[in-house]
Amino acid sequence: MSSTEIQRNIAEGSSRSAIEQPALPAPAPLSRYESQKRRDWNTFGQYLRNQKPPVALSQCNCNHVLEFLRYLDQFGKTKVHLHGCVFFGQRDPPAPCTCPLRQAWGSLDALIGRLRAAYEENGGAPENNPFGNGAIRVYLREVKECQAKARGIPYKKKKKRKNQIKMSDEAKQSKLS
Repeated sequence: MSSTEIQRNIAEGSSRSAIEQPALPAPAPLSRYESQKRRDWNTFGQYLRNQKPPVALSQCNCNHVLEFLRYLDQFGKTKVHLHGCVFFGQRDPPAPCTCPLRQAWGSLDALIGRLRAAYEENGGAPENNPFGNGAIRVYLREVKECQAKARGIPYKKKKKRKNQIKMSDEAKQSKLS
């Protein structure tokens, strides 16, 4: 009730009390991440319900998650060249080809992270989390490597040597002096 409504009720002699209980504050709007996590969780739940026969969340395992990731590929927007394609391994192909569109590795990786968090927030035990299963990590690594080869992009983790770290610390010290 607004202050003008309270004043009007007082002036009219309303039987309602002028001192109202404070309204509960509206919940803060969800962050983009939280909204996306909720949407992803609902989508995965719908996917499980649409299975023949439907799969209860308590019965969900890493195989269902892998099937879900493969199912999502049909909605992807990333061109992944096949081994037989003349553009395989080229970063910027000069012409279109018939290779399939897939979900990008980074999108799948982020999706699994959100679903892993949502699983535990919705009462799932961390040790039973199908999104944290090793098979999921292997699948994501294979997708990453396959897409990198198809686009001609090397994904190699650079290892830092201890000597380089010590030298950079010494360089910082000499700049400060």
